[in-house]
Amino acid sequence: MAPVPTPPAQPADKPESYVGLDAAAAERQAGARGWSTVRALPPGTVITMEFVSGRINFEVEAGTVTRCWVG
Repeated sequence: MAPVPTPPAQPADKPESYVGLDAAAAERQAGARGWSTVRALPPGTVITMEFVSGRINFEVEAGTVTRCWVG
């Protein structure tokens, strides 16, 4: 039986620290902190729920991050 792969480590970062930031500043900060993929979405966007290691997601309303989650 093949071993179960170990996913790469996520950046040591707190998603809640992005809430309230300007979307452009949040994206720059996420890139600087090591996130390989930054995804900004408007509220209510329909998305799939697959987990992608190294991805941080922002819900952005009126240019401000209102919610943030990993994966």
